[in-house]
Amino acid sequence: MHKQVKDTIARFTDALRERQSNDGSWRFCFETGPTTDAYTIILLRSLETNQDEWLIERLAERLKAIQDPAGYWKLYPDQEDGHLSATVEAYFALLYSGHADAGSPNMKKARAFIEKQGGLHKTGPFTRAMLALNGQIPWPRLFRLPIESLLIPRGAPVSIYDIVSYARVHIVAALTAANKNYHVKTSSTPDLSALGQRKEAPEHHETMRLFSSIAAEIQKLAETPKRMKTKAYRTAERMMLERIEPDGLYFSYITSTVLMIYALLALGYSKSDPVIQKALAAIRNQVCLTTRHAHIEFATSTVWDTSLLTHALQRSGVPEEDPMISGAVSYVLSRQHTLYGDWAFNSPDTLPGGWGFSDINTFLPDIDDTTAALRAVKRTVFSRPEFRESWTRGTAWVLGLQNSDGGWGAFEKDTVKRRITLLPFPAADRVLIDPSTADLTGRALEFLSSDANLLLPHPSVERAVDWLVKNQERDGSWYGRWGICYIYGAWAALTGLSAAGFGREEDAVKRGAEWLMGIQNEDGGWGESCTSDTAGRYVPLRASTPSQTAWAVDALIAVERRPTAAIDRGIRYLISHAGKENRYPTGAALPGDFYIYYHSYNYIWPLLALGNYWRKYGAG
Repeated sequence: MHKQVKDTIARFTDALRERQSNDGSWRFCFETGPTTDAYTIILLRSLETNQDEWLIERLAERLKAIQDPAGYWKLYPDQEDGHLSATVEAYFALLYSGHADAGSPNMKKARAFIEKQGGLHKTGPFTRAMLALNGQIPWPRLFRLPIESLLIPRGAPVSIYDIVSYARVHIVAALTAANKNYHVKTSSTPDLSALGQRKEAPEHHETMRLFSSIAAEIQKLAETPKRMKTKAYRTAERMMLERIEPDGLYFSYITSTVLMIYALLALGYSKSDPVIQKALAAIRNQVCLTTRHAHIEFATSTVWDTSLLTHALQRSGVPEEDPMISGAVSYVLSRQHTLYGDWAFNSPDTLPGGWGFSDINTFLPDIDDTTAALRAVKRTVFSRPEFRESWTRGTAWVLGLQNSDGGWGAFEKDTVKRRITLLPFPAADRVLIDPSTADLTGRALEFLSSDANLLLPHPSVERAVDWLVKNQERDGSWYGRWGICYIYGAWAALTGLSAAGFGREEDAVKRGAEWLMGIQNEDGGWGESCTSDTAGRYVPLRASTPSQTAWAVDALIAVERRPTAAIDRGIRYLISHAGKENRYPTGAALPGDFYIYYHSYNYIWPLLALGNYWRKYGAG
């Protein structure tokens, strides 16, 4: 089998050499459900642009192609009963596109599903915002919070800055348009009013208390009402404009950019304004090709994919002098941040030095991308002293973002006010705040211990270890926030604990390894359903995927001194499935609402697991 491992690594390496871009990066499609395609169609139609028919038609083709025969749209293949918000967005977009007939059997089925599920008012908050922007329903109560709430200072008991940045930028845009009661209708806007007659449910008592607290904080602002409102709109405008990336996207996300365009129109901007035109051009540039269709990427994953692949290739034996590696390292180093972003609100003494997810990010770094980038450049940095400053700044940024509880969130430090989760958002405790998670904490711990050489009893390492041990699930797994899901968390936690010196005999490691071995499939692989993300427990996929198998195998490799039967069976699965496309989404973003099929994951994780297997056991 050792020869098969080396041969498979060689095939992966050759394939990646062929796919590498001239700038040293790898550019794979970041594929999600229907939302970004639907938002783009709706926006372009509502602006009545005359140059986008080709794009609208191609996006409509994808929406029709991914519709389930039952009429609804899903976010992952085994999702039961479809997803209401995704179905409403796709249905509305297809009608608006002009490339679907409301009387066709598939569209009739979609409408029937929407009616059965309770209509437009049962959709998620941002779906309802898009519907309100296009005149289909009144603005939801949530977004009718006074625009003056943006003026509440950060030090107040509750403020907009208690919401994590990626959610906050969406809310600011929606809040602006809602307070202006803005909507746009054209001669071709579909009429879904018959699906939206139901009233909103009354807010929960605790939610109303939060709204009252916000109102009370507004009352403390020493301004006249008229002046206060004018100042609040200017603040909203500034908050959006200051967070536009150089390419024109607002915070680098498609959905936030679409909402920003509507918000700027509500503030009086013209369709021809350079800010709006640049944003539209940036949206058009987000087109990627799935296997068969054009798709608008929510964000590009270039830095993430390139960093992970560079590390995996080096772990698999490709030397740093190889042009493929040196080109990739140069690309990764060029994407390190030098600007302050929203992360600095709670980390004012930390200098910039992180990396972001997308190749267009300049001020939105995150922990996972930063540790991935640092792993990728480690060998080069330590052999070339001129890059030492990059390493130092990046490592210091990671340490500076560690939460007070010892773990790490994704984007910000200590953005964990539980009171803000009373806002009526699905999974608000994971969407509106940025708490420590097992996947980010485990991966940061692994980096600090194995790459930055910070060992126990270093206080940052010690606190991270304590957090992971305290947050292990009863069955021995860990919940992973940004991947699917308990396998992902267990992998990150076990590799982190192992790097920090925890051996196989330690209780947390033993329980985690036994849990992984207990859920291995008969074919030697592992597979977990996206349903786990909302069920709050491991839900088997009843099939194996390359990425989840690689996570499980890599975790067991990290904690086992010798290859076990479970490891060897997993390795055989990876070898036999190398080069085969598996389209199940194993990336996660918003629990219950946003799942990702990373085209890169069929390469990254199997290659890393095979490389680590060879490095540890290859000598026989």
